[in-house]
Amino acid sequence: MIPLLLRQLPPETAHRAAIAALKATPLLGPTAPHPRLNVELAGLSLPHPIGLAAGFDKNAEVPDAMLGLGFGFVECGTVTPLPQAGNPTPRVFRLPEDRAVINRLGFNNDGLALFVRRLAARAQRGGIVGANIGANKDSANRIADYERGLAAVWPHCAYVTVNISSPNTPGLRGLQDRGALEELLAAIMATRQSLASRGAARPIFLKVAPDLDEDAIAAIAETALAFSLDGLIVSNTTIARPADLRGAHRAESGGLSGAPLFARSTEVLRRFFMLLGHRLPLIGVGGVATGAQAYAKIKAGARAIQLYTAMIYQGPGIVRRLVGEVDACLAKDGLNSITDAIGAEARTT
Repeated sequence: MIPLLLRQLPPETAHRAAIAALKATPLLGPTAPHPRLNVELAGLSLPHPIGLAAGFDKNAEVPDAMLGLGFGFVECGTVTPLPQAGNPTPRVFRLPEDRAVINRLGFNNDGLALFVRRLAARAQRGGIVGANIGANKDSANRIADYERGLAAVWPHCAYVTVNISSPNTPGLRGLQDRGALEELLAAIMATRQSLASRGAARPIFLKVAPDLDEDAIAAIAETALAFSLDGLIVSNTTIARPADLRGAHRAESGGLSGAPLFARSTEVLRRFFMLLGHRLPLIGVGGVATGAQAYAKIKAGARAIQLYTAMIYQGPGIVRRLVGEVDACLAKDGLNSITDAIGAEARTT
């Protein structure tokens, strides 16, 4: 994948070309554990904390290729029960001056059946691959969609992320409200209990938005603990538009990702850690493009990091560079383990 060449193409064309190139690339083995950066996440042993966020490999086409490029873990999806085309095009917009992207894709994907077949086909391969599940746009029962998604992917992935924070499916973020979230998590955990009784346990994470006020953060934290979730992913894209955006497409609707999201997503992460401490692991997402930024999220409370947008601008080599830079940050601070840095600059209550 050559970022400069691909950026001459329309965004979705470039993405399809990248997936095609990765499918044709000989597979390498999963990343070996890194002595100082090995970290446990909800019972999963990560070789290092830098992972690939959902959205790049929506249809579970290239998880092993991404592991081979050096990611410590890979999250596929978002997948919905039925295939759906998503929102009308154009729906992805680069803001190169801002190192950002706006998308309003709308959970475009091939559906659960094909997604599960692809995950099942890699059953004997190593590496940590998670599944991100969502609801169909026109579903009459979105909670049932999540239950169906959870049951389908459960045997074939290392963990499951429940995505209720995309801004591109109307009404989806309403599931973050306390009452709706309690109803959803009650159903999810009942399904999980039934599945776990018939096979291995799986961590379940909840992916939340950065556009949350203090009351919403507190309510989600309390609800996540009450229902014994295994972790929170903080955060999805933002509907906010910082005043200093310069890109020509800055007024497009959809979720903004990349550099402008870093400060807000890190602050929301820090607030969650202040409420939760080490009782619930956090995965930090949003605007990470350097090892120093990844390390800042770790010190704000993240146990692991995910990225996507920075790879659009820097290429897949970014992950190995970030691993080295995070390791250098640890050495500079005189720490021998990444776990010693988690939440180092956040105060717990």
